Amino acid sequence: MADSCAGNPLSAQQEPPPPRALITAAAADLLRRLQDRHGPLMFHQSGGCCDGSSPMCYPDGDFIVGDRDVLLAILDVGTGVPLWISGPQFDAWKHTQVVIDVVPGRGGGFSIEAPEGLRFLTRGRAFTDDENRALAAQPPVTGADYARGARPPATGSHLVGNAIDACPIPNVPGA
Repeated sequence: MADSCAGNPLSAQQEPPPPRALITAAAADLLRRLQDRHGPLMFHQSGGCCDGSSPMCYPDGDFIVGDRDVLLAILDVGTGVPLWISGPQFDAWKHTQVVIDVVPGRGGGFSIEAPEGLRFLTRGRAFTDDENRALAAQPPVTGADYARGARPPATGSHLVGNAIDACPIPNVPGA
């Protein structure tokens, strides 16, 4: 993946599709603490008006996933954390790799991290043309597919040190 970000796209025939979602080390640390306290968790990224750029974190099963929702990944944190996005939001963001990060502050809504003084935040980067072609050949898993037992293919680790590690800014010293 680092090669494709640095301007040397990998061939879609040579490499499997990239993960549709990543999580920063800081967000994964918070997620592990929340799992210890609350048990299995899930994320849902909606296109709603209120805090729409923030993924909502719930105890797994407390948010009912719709048939058209799309499973971006099962983040490899703890026992695994599904990251869902609404179908219409996925249509708008399918060209974007989602990066779950955490920042100081208190988000709105009912996300489980609200009392921690931190909030999850969605960042992203545009996939390269080769990555988009590879992803197009592998349809995403919808809520209906998931109910029938479908799962997304393994894409390796979803963990990145920092959001910038998902795709370094070209020509910036130290990035």
